[in-house]
Amino acid sequence: MISSLTPDAILEHGDAGVPIELRKARMSDIARLLELINGYAARGIMLPRTELEISEVLRDFSVAYSGDQLVGCGALHFYTPTTGEIRSLAVQESAKSHGIGRRMVEMLLEEAHEYSLDAVFAFTYVADFFRKLGFEAVERGALPLKAWKDCLRCPKFHCCDEVAVMRVLRPEHWVVPPPKWGVPDGVSDGAETIVLPIVRKY
Repeated sequence: MISSLTPDAILEHGDAGVPIELRKARMSDIARLLELINGYAARGIMLPRTELEISEVLRDFSVAYSGDQLVGCGALHFYTPTTGEIRSLAVQESAKSHGIGRRMVEMLLEEAHEYSLDAVFAFTYVADFFRKLGFEAVERGALPLKAWKDCLRCPKFHCCDEVAVMRVLRPEHWVVPPPKWGVPDGVSDGAETIVLPIVRKY
């Protein structure tokens, strides 16, 4: 359970022009980050975080502010020298429909490009949202084993309903099997997504 995004949090309506500042997180943001993330955790949508946990990975985080109010956050966490995860993606309830989730993911993807990552993945309930940003559904076995460490303490570990998605940033470093590879004939994946094990070339 990494992301609090739900379909109504990523719709953009006429008020999408509300001024939003996006930047890297600072130590002074920790209290607001805890309030946002743990507010969703109390509803079983995200994993709870402590002040120590946020402090240890603060440099992963980017934040979105409307005036002095934290309205969104997201983190890019490195797992290998070539792969990272978009995680802890959350939008304040009062700021839904402003396109903040999309803008946050775009910012994190820019950061991934700056670090020359080959691919970025995420676990999500809104695969369609990520698909519009160039991600594809992938088999979980394609992801680094370290990505599962949070899953071990998740109450949904044995009945996970999130979808693993990945965006390949440097296609020349990856071999992608044909679409629908691994899906038995006559079996639909339900969302018309491509479910692929993606293998790095080198």
